[in-house]
Amino acid sequence: MSGRILNIGSINIDYVYRVPHFVQPGETLASQSFASGLGGKGANQSVAIASAGGQVTHLGKVGSADTWAIEQLSQAGVDTSLIETTTGASGHAIIQVDDQGENAIVLHAGANHELGLTRLRAALTANRDAKLLLMQNECNLLAESLQLAIELGLPCALNPAPMTRDINQLPLESLDTLIVNRGEAAALVGTDQTDKLVGELKSRFTQTRVVLTLGGAGSILIHKQQVYECPAVATEAVDTTGAGDTFVGYFLAGVVAGMSDQDSLHRASRAAAIAVSRPGAINAIPTLTELN
Repeated sequence: MSGRILNIGSINIDYVYRVPHFVQPGETLASQSFASGLGGKGANQSVAIASAGGQVTHLGKVGSADTWAIEQLSQAGVDTSLIETTTGASGHAIIQVDDQGENAIVLHAGANHELGLTRLRAALTANRDAKLLLMQNECNLLAESLQLAIELGLPCALNPAPMTRDINQLPLESLDTLIVNRGEAAALVGTDQTDKLVGELKSRFTQTRVVLTLGGAGSILIHKQQVYECPAVATEAVDTTGAGDTFVGYFLAGVVAGMSDQDSLHRASRAAAIAVSRPGAINAIPTLTELN
């Protein structure tokens, strides 16, 4: 399994409503269009890794009525051998996308919170030679996953989204890679001013590779006391829903493949720029050939 990323990740069914603006309290708003399809931060990031030419095995759970989601992941190049089905509901998201391409999301965990500790331990032990374990915060057993990985000597990458208070209780300094946006970083270190953010992250994470994404302002890499700034690629935003996940998947695929952190960052930025220029999440993730 050398060179492969093991992703403990959510699988959601997305219900996407295009609206002129986000619905306000007490307002009933007619949508301009509707679409549904495969989503979830975990699934998005697995597809992005595969699209970037990486090898990825997805560990997760989905409702038995939605096995098409497993098939779609497989067709995208993701190893789905560790995805189980359950009689319960799949995770799902209700997504508003406004005329500026921004999104607002209501999330229901469903099957993503049905992962069992015994199976988790078995899967991580069997795949302890994976190059990297990737986690987000849409599945249960996050703390247990990180602790097991530390015990097994498995390098870990975390994208702590959605951000919750208990994230800061995790041994984050043991991570190989931490990828956060401005809001997530601010929740970790207590400030949202860019210079102070960078300084606090640099001070706290002395060994961890930290990537701070800043949307249209680009991204910043902090690793072993070095700071590298990468500008965003200019593009017209149509839908930002899957852009962050595209970035994460492309960046980690590059790092695992032996690319430099800087080259991985620039490639991830180009991939994210293409993703925001298209509607949808998974369907908007570009293939590697589209970047060339």
